[in-house]
Amino acid sequence: MKIRTGYAISFDSPAPTPMLLMLSVHPSRLGDCLTSPALRFDPPIPAHDYPDRYGNTCTRILAPPGRLTISADFLVEDSGRVDEYVPDAVQHPVQDLPDDVMVYLLGSRYCDTDKLSNTAWQLFGHTPLGWARVQAIVDYVHNHIRFDYQRADATRSAFDGFNQREGVCRDFAHLAVTFCRCMNIPARYCTGYLGDIGVPAVPDPMDFSAWFEVYLGGRWYTFDARHNRPRIGRILMGRGRDATDVAISTIFGPSVLAGFQVHTDEVA
Repeated sequence: MKIRTGYAISFDSPAPTPMLLMLSVHPSRLGDCLTSPALRFDPPIPAHDYPDRYGNTCTRILAPPGRLTISADFLVEDSGRVDEYVPDAVQHPVQDLPDDVMVYLLGSRYCDTDKLSNTAWQLFGHTPLGWARVQAIVDYVHNHIRFDYQRADATRSAFDGFNQREGVCRDFAHLAVTFCRCMNIPARYCTGYLGDIGVPAVPDPMDFSAWFEVYLGGRWYTFDARHNRPRIGRILMGRGRDATDVAISTIFGPSVLAGFQVHTDEVA
């Protein structure tokens, strides 16, 4: 299947403003792009890409005074298959984990494991190891947090989300990632495109989506606590410890978001 996807994001800046963007398709999906996913700038400005420590593509720019619009519009070839379901995927003892996976057991800015460790063991200590334990965590988070697009909060941590019981997709992902790490299951935060493909369309504005991956049986698997069902058409942009590592934009000045549109649609 083919998916048309992209965005148009505008910023108003009173002076030249450095920005760090993570709006590129993840290198693992570049081979699936049928047309160029390159970032476009209006007005045209120089841009510099570099890979971060997690393998994501970051873009550095100096936004000019006034309005800058960043956009992309491209086609992606997708398998059309839903997320994998492998119920016999095993959980590895910590001592057997690869070195590069260990970082995804540690607490991070939005995944405050120190505050939720006891709670996690009380809630999930009785569940079977491996896939079943991760699914128990996903089920709990899915039912515990109420999705509300109007209640987004860039400062909300997993502990806050657990107590406030409301949020957006990143809050579902942060809480599930945190519980997994507390239970010694490596988990990493993901962001990208996820349209209403194969499911009834929802009235909320289209946005980038957040989900997470866990390390079981020697590889990474996708889970989604917001939707809690296998989905079609995920297009990865970035992975990291939490939303800090894959922020769509990090702005080093007083720039204001002036426009935001995302589209992700199956092409007939």
